[in-house]
Formats: sequence, structure tokens, C-alpha cells
Amino acid sequence: MEQLRKKIAEDLLGIKAVFFRPDEPFTWASGIKSPVYCDNRLTLTAPEVRNDVENGLAQLIKENYPDAEVLMGTSTAGIAHAAITGHILGLPMGYVRSGAKDHGRQNRIEGKLEPGQKVVVVEDLISTGGSVIEVVDALREEGAEVLGIVSIFTYGMKKGLERLAVAKVKNVSLTDFDTVAQVAADTGYIAQADVKRLIAFRNDPSDESWIGGKK
Repeated sequence: MEQLRKKIAEDLLGIKAVFFRPDEPFTWASGIKSPVYCDNRLTLTAPEVRNDVENGLAQLIKENYPDAEVLMGTSTAGIAHAAITGHILGLPMGYVRSGAKDHGRQNRIEGKLEPGQKVVVVEDLISTGGSVIEVVDALREEGAEVLGIVSIFTYGMKKGLERLAVAKVKNVSLTDFDTVAQVAADTGYIAQADVKRLIAFRNDPSDESWIGGKK
């Protein structure tokens, strides 16, 4: 597993899917200032990396959720990954919208889902965990048995871990924030001194003392 985490970290850095700006942080939709932005959509346009990611997700599902019957992607970033991984595993897939459609059948869940089916949610990235837990809740409301989540990347934030624990749902990621930060430093992508600043952000996003190299 450690080898896989490092390999996916190298892949993401190699295609510049991870951006580091500790001196000029990104602002997330939640308002959190972050020294890192991870754009996993870029994996879809890099065939070799895409192959590593989808086979890696398939491996995680086989190892952690062997009873999975259906894969459900998060909208929109998880849809393609759920489709490709589902193809590898020979499993049906669908996806969960952020809200029900206001036309047609007014579906929120797209694809066939029977009550009691064992589902694995496929997500690209987990930060504070709010959006993926909404997907889990929607699936449970429709009678699905959610075995857990697989994702490409997780920040490992305390808030996210706590939310997943409260929701009683497991997440397994291909790689994580700490691994990406260390691989980036080892390969000269960032300075070794910046790793501590990045980890300080991960540990407490509300404390912005890491910005601009503040101590």
C-alpha cells in the first residue's frame, strides 16, 4: 500500500495535477485558504496515469470491499473514475447528483440501484468530507448498503476524519497529503522546508501562520 501511495503521488506530481502555493494560497469554496490545489481531472487526459489510478482504485475495492455490487461516482469528478473502474471490475455503475433534477424523472441517483445493494462510492478527492457524506446519505436514503468510499487523494484533515467517523463510513485513498508533500520535497518539486508548513496547514487549516513563511 505504501508503494501504491508513493506511485500515485509521483503520477499526480508528474502531470502537474498538484499545485503548491504556500506564499499565495488558493481559496476553496468553503473559504479555507490552502497552500495546495489538487486537480485530479488531469488524470483523465494522461493515459498512463489514468491507468495507474483506475487499476489502483480497482485494487482498493477488491481488497477492502470484496462484496461490492455497484459503484456510484460523485458528481461530477467521480463519474469517469467510477465508470472506468466499474469496467475493470465488471461491476455496474451510476452516479449521484448534487441535487435532484428539476425535470424528467427528477432523479438524484442516476443508474439502476436496488434497495439493499452493496455500494462503494468513488470520489476523486476528500478534504472536509461534506460533499461525499451527502452522497452517502442520499444512497442510504434509497436503501443502499454503503460499504465505504474509495478516493484518489485525501488531505487527511481532522474535520474530514471526524465527519466520516460520525457518518460511520470508511474511506480508503490511493494517496494522501503527507505522501504527496514528501515526494514533492524528495524530487525537488518544493523545498524541504515547505513540508512543515504544508503539514501545519493540514493539521489546522484555521491557523494561517504557515502563510508566507510565518512562524
